[in-house]
Amino acid sequence: MIYPTARAVFLIAIGAPVAALLAALMPNLWAVGIAWAAALFVLLVVDGLIAAKAGAIQLSVPESSEIGAPMELVMQTEFSGLMAPRAAKANLGVDGRLSENGSLEFQLTRSVDQGRNYLGAATATPLRRGTGEIGKLWLRWKGPLGLAWRQTQKTSDQSIAILPNISAVRSPTVQMFLRDSIFGLLARKFRGEGSEFEALTEYQPGMDRRSIDWKGSARHSKLLAKEFDTERNNQIVFALDCGSAMCEPIDGLPRIDRAVSAALLTAYVTLKSGDKTSLFSFAAKPELSTPFLSGSRNFFRLQQDAASIDYRHQESNYTLALSSLSSRLQRRSLIIIFTDFTDPTSADLMLEAAGRLIDKHLVLFVVLEDQELAEFIEKPPETAEDVARSVTAQSLLDQKKLVVKRLQHMGIDVVEGSHDNIGTRLINSYLKIKRRGKI
Repeated sequence: MIYPTARAVFLIAIGAPVAALLAALMPNLWAVGIAWAAALFVLLVVDGLIAAKAGAIQLSVPESSEIGAPMELVMQTEFSGLMAPRAAKANLGVDGRLSENGSLEFQLTRSVDQGRNYLGAATATPLRRGTGEIGKLWLRWKGPLGLAWRQTQKTSDQSIAILPNISAVRSPTVQMFLRDSIFGLLARKFRGEGSEFEALTEYQPGMDRRSIDWKGSARHSKLLAKEFDTERNNQIVFALDCGSAMCEPIDGLPRIDRAVSAALLTAYVTLKSGDKTSLFSFAAKPELSTPFLSGSRNFFRLQQDAASIDYRHQESNYTLALSSLSSRLQRRSLIIIFTDFTDPTSADLMLEAAGRLIDKHLVLFVVLEDQELAEFIEKPPETAEDVARSVTAQSLLDQKKLVVKRLQHMGIDVVEGSHDNIGTRLINSYLKIKRRGKI
């Protein structure tokens, strides 16, 4: 396909006023304008015909990527003909998961060490989990005169699996913690604040005084303390609300994706500690329910299962979801619920459903701080609209704090924090629960 460049359009356009001026001064030269346009049109066609021809276009894309993590797509082609172009431009149609405007642009330049090969790259940051589809590719380049674009297109059937972000799992801090923690690679028992009695040891300063065995101390005439073994093989369930409230963005990514990243970071620790771990998601009805997995070798399977959690623009049905989860569990478990509550009616239903769980299970709620509402409150008001926005934001935060207080009065722990440190806080809460043998 051949079409004019901006230079060709400009040259043809300036021919009209020049021809009009000549026709006014010298009527016999009225045909100069037509001749000018015709000559440029011929040159445009010739420029397009003698332009180089593109060979096979190769597009290299990663098989998978993580949401919010930049990834690079590389395009390569080879031109044949006498006049190779200086550069080429390409536009790639992609799924909305890969780009907000649905396209990526490439600038292809000639590779110095590979003859007539042209290379170009584009960086995309996935915005949603799922399968990112690659659509049509348009490649264009100029002829040697710069008057004509030559264009070709190709349809691609490639796709990219967009997985949850687990960069926090790979961080040096977490790896160092796991290496040196009680759940590291050393084959030894951890004696601490569990519930399974292990042995008596001589009391040392810094030990919990509640662990002193007074009868044993009296028999041996010295202070002895009880040591306990931390239990393993507990059941941990990560219940993720994927309803409309959790689809709202925080710092560019939906809440549910922030929650999934925190859940997977903690799941990595639970698997390393020897506990059985499961994922559960719900919206208007239960969605995903994975079997209980154990061992860090199954972490990648959890990541793939988490990638299938969809975005549901529906009101969450806590009663149906939590009752279904409770009926599935045959023994006492730690249920970690990721959700957000702004509607008082849905919050009441959630509290009622959670109240039925705590009779048999240990429940922990995880709530992400709403930074946008905090910014509305802290921003100095300049207009009446700013005042109304600030008052509304404060009212929503007050309702959330009230629900958190009610959960705490029921004996349910709540972990609340920003998206960048909620995973660390959740790990600390999990380890605290495990050391004290609450599960």
